[in-house]
Amino acid sequence: FFFSSRRRHTRCSGVSWARRCVQETGINAEYMGMEDLKQKLTPIQYHVTQEKGTERPYTGEYWKFKKIGDYFCVVCTHKLFHSGQKFDSGCGWPAFYECEQEACLENKDTSYGMIRTEVTCKKCGAHLGHVFDDGPQPTGIRYCINSASLSFKEKQ
Repeated sequence: FFFSSRRRHTRCSGVSWARRCVQETGINAEYMGMEDLKQKLTPIQYHVTQEKGTERPYTGEYWKFKKIGDYFCVVCTHKLFHSGQKFDSGCGWPAFYECEQEACLENKDTSYGMIRTEVTCKKCGAHLGHVFDDGPQPTGIRYCINSASLSFKEKQ
């Protein structure tokens, strides 16, 4: 394992990424096969969650979204965030200062010549986005999440 000052990093990256994450972390991987996912998800959802892609800033469905409710993983429907944890960071993606307890994993990401912390769904390993240490109080953390990795259920 890799460690940062605040978060635990795991070595889940590259080929067979989801399978390796399951082996190394014990993540519950009860989700569809890749071909089924390609049929279930839109092309951008598949690219973001399965190929660690990123949607263009200021284009996602939830970046300016203000409704009250819960955000879920688009792949496995695991609850990730609540709207009360969301804030406007100005980065062009939905931003949250906290994820639900035991909802997300954080992994060291050295792609594109940068050192960042990737956020994945703890249940299925889907790529969600990245986390940074420049968020508001009470945590000082900013989860910068792709809208394409999320679904939303409004509070009734």
